[in-house]
Amino acid sequence: MLTAGCAVGLGNVWRFPFVVGKNGGAAFVLVYLIFLLILGFPLLTAELALGRGSGSGLEGAYKRLSSTHSRLWGILGTVIFSGNVLLMIYYTSVAGWLESFMVSYLTSGSARDFSSLLASAPTSGAYMFSAVAIATLICALGLNRGVERITKVMMISLLALISMIAVKALSLPGAMKGVEFYLKPDFAPLLASPLSFCFDAMAQAFFTLSVGVGAMTIFGSYIDKRYSLAKEASLIIMIDTFVAFISGLVVFPACAAFGIDVKAGPGLIFEALPSVFSSMTGGGLWGFIFFLFLSLAALTTVVAVFECIIAGFEKLFDLSRLKAVMLTGLTVAILSLPCVLFKGVLEIEDFVFSQFWLPIGGLSMCLFVSLKSGWAYDEFAAEVATGEGFGFPRFFRYLFRYAIPALIALIVIGGVS
Repeated sequence: MLTAGCAVGLGNVWRFPFVVGKNGGAAFVLVYLIFLLILGFPLLTAELALGRGSGSGLEGAYKRLSSTHSRLWGILGTVIFSGNVLLMIYYTSVAGWLESFMVSYLTSGSARDFSSLLASAPTSGAYMFSAVAIATLICALGLNRGVERITKVMMISLLALISMIAVKALSLPGAMKGVEFYLKPDFAPLLASPLSFCFDAMAQAFFTLSVGVGAMTIFGSYIDKRYSLAKEASLIIMIDTFVAFISGLVVFPACAAFGIDVKAGPGLIFEALPSVFSSMTGGGLWGFIFFLFLSLAALTTVVAVFECIIAGFEKLFDLSRLKAVMLTGLTVAILSLPCVLFKGVLEIEDFVFSQFWLPIGGLSMCLFVSLKSGWAYDEFAAEVATGEGFGFPRFFRYLFRYAIPALIALIVIGGVS
């Protein structure tokens, strides 16, 4: 549940709906699911295997498992690991926005004005610091007593809330038009711009699973040898996909019922959906429940990625856990300030992280687990298959060495151009 908490977050409930809306609905969902299968599943399993095989985070895994050039692999691992900090310095700002909307619905029964929130650095900064402080406090309680126990409660609450909201959204008059947009494929957008379409689908597959920066590697180091990692990865992906799918069943039926443009972009849930809630009977309550759900989804990822950064700081700087926790919270809080103070910084960081950092990190992991100078594929595959469950089929050797790297390179180059 902790590892699923790292995967389940804003990628499912904030990013997924607006990217699906931007790309025309159901056809994008199908292509996205294909990328989850051919990229997300192998790479998530690889990250978990790197962690369990080394008993360490990504930077330590590259050093310990490489057969040659361990110093160079270690440097590469540290560079990729730093992407977790990049993720948090804009992710916590969005988590703060969600908290502010939740509080607004709780106290006034209506949504906060989104443009006013963005224009007020003190307000948005205060909520960003709140998200950082909550995650820091949970991590300070320890892995078992704090992170695992609280994340488990948040995940169960999250799944219950999203299911309840989906039932309500599907019952709205006119909701089925949104369901049709979401589930009945129209391949015209794909045919019009195939590389850009696939580029967005690949980026979403990476972002939603948090693969490519080693965030999952540290959780792999916690997984017992009794369970095969391919099976564990499958369960994580099923939970992650369920939340994303149900989020679509909330957003698109609600937008169709009240005539909201599904191509509203990143502001979809902050600008469009409050209009939906204001038109609903009991909209203040439903707005509070919806943004409580979003806040929990964001917080599970913040806590999980904080845990990854903490483990890295412990190793890199030889710190006690408490000192590493405090350093993590302070570092993220300070580095997040540009997102609060300067317009456009968040969008730039999201683009760099999701469109470049994650795919390039995933590419490096493919090469590391398949090359002899890295871990070597046979040892990697043996780690994946250890325990109850199943391993990789034999052809995955060629998938990791040739197919996935070529696909990532092609789509990144094509999407940018």
